[in-house]
Amino acid sequence: MRLLGIETSCDETAAAVVDGSIAPDGQPEGQILSNIVLSQKDHEAFGGVVPEIAARAHVMAIDSVIMAAMKEADCDFSDLDALAVSSGPGLIGGLIVGLMAAKTIALAHDLPFLGVNHLEGHALTARLSDQLPYPYLLLLVSGGHSQILLVSGLGQYHRLGSTIDDALGEAFDKTAKLLGLGYPGGPAVERAALQGDPERFRFPMPLRGKMPPNFSFSGLKTAVRQQAEALVQEGSLSDQDVADICASFQKTVAAIIEDRLIRAFDLAANRSDVLAALDGKSLPLVVAGGVAANQVLRDHLGRVADRLDTQIIAPPLNLCGDNGAMIAWAGLERFATGESHDFALAPRARWPLDMNAQTMIGHGKAGAKV
Repeated sequence: MRLLGIETSCDETAAAVVDGSIAPDGQPEGQILSNIVLSQKDHEAFGGVVPEIAARAHVMAIDSVIMAAMKEADCDFSDLDALAVSSGPGLIGGLIVGLMAAKTIALAHDLPFLGVNHLEGHALTARLSDQLPYPYLLLLVSGGHSQILLVSGLGQYHRLGSTIDDALGEAFDKTAKLLGLGYPGGPAVERAALQGDPERFRFPMPLRGKMPPNFSFSGLKTAVRQQAEALVQEGSLSDQDVADICASFQKTVAAIIEDRLIRAFDLAANRSDVLAALDGKSLPLVVAGGVAANQVLRDHLGRVADRLDTQIIAPPLNLCGDNGAMIAWAGLERFATGESHDFALAPRARWPLDMNAQTMIGHGKAGAKV
């Protein structure tokens, strides 16, 4: 099957063409024919994504990005089997742009289309990049989401832990903004940390050792702010101080994730259904989402996997952030089961992977039940 995937849930306008198939035993095989991502730059002055600006930028770029993806894949719309588009969760204005583009193409070329859960795109990326079979344990970390999920099959997601306040990507962005490092915050903090001493500052690790394996980054973010303010009061906040804060922040984040993952792994790997599906093999660890591009985090997760005697799978860097290939692949998996949608499909600002998960009291911008 060949699908065009469209992604406009936040501030990346993206489109991709993917070929692939799902074997009768569920084994995936896929190939990315094109993957075009246009990242918006207009948000830097505001230190974060402005929804109205993002939606307008999607309108201006969506046609050219789609056509660039089709040209790079060397195919025409008549070569497609279907279209997939991110229809939630995300910024509603951006989602509308992508969804309307997909509906227009589907109507004009008589193609079936599917509205895909953006988070499912991240969750299934390792099946595209590494032909990974089910089940696996997923750490999903991005600007709006921090979750640990057991992925047992297509649409079978059991949330083991989630953030009770800020998402990890949000903590990176706000730390960068506090220290004057610019936007997006994740890469800026990572660059600064390269010159820093990760042992200089000791920051708190909320919820460490506690069950269920939820996250809390609000207290860490506050501790970083208090440390920066203390240095300013002492005289000045030098470039080396900033680098040391970033390095210590990253080290703390890695330690928090290690603690949460080990406890989630114990919960997941000892379930009777998981043990039966693995048939003596170890439960793989998968990391996905924009924050998964952080090299310090990837290296640390490798050590966690060694400790648990399992493998860690992190998609290529170009598939960690928002992209059209992950949407095309998630759509392909759904389309292979016979699923498609009609033109009444509406975008959804909130759309949890685990529909049965309890609402997280105190949960921040990622929203309830995500």
